[in-house]
Amino acid sequence: MNPENELLRNLDKLHTTELGVVRIKKNLSLETNDVVNWCKTKIESSSAVINRKGKNWYISVDNCIITVNAYSYTIITAHKEKK
Repeated sequence: MNPENELLRNLDKLHTTELGVVRIKKNLSLETNDVVNWCKTKIESSSAVINRKGKNWYISVDNCIITVNAYSYTIITAHKEKK
């Protein structure tokens, strides 16, 4: 099974914790309070590169990396890509 398709098929399960929201907003300097929707939009982007390593998905898109747990669909963190 293609892991990319698995993540995209289950985007409705995507969520994060209160601390996750704070961490992601801080790391990416986001103004939005709807971090989950922001991440969904980025993951659905045609420029997103999705890789699964062990228990996590790593999505590279628009100079950021979003980390999602592959079993619970929890957005763990997101940060700017180091150049």
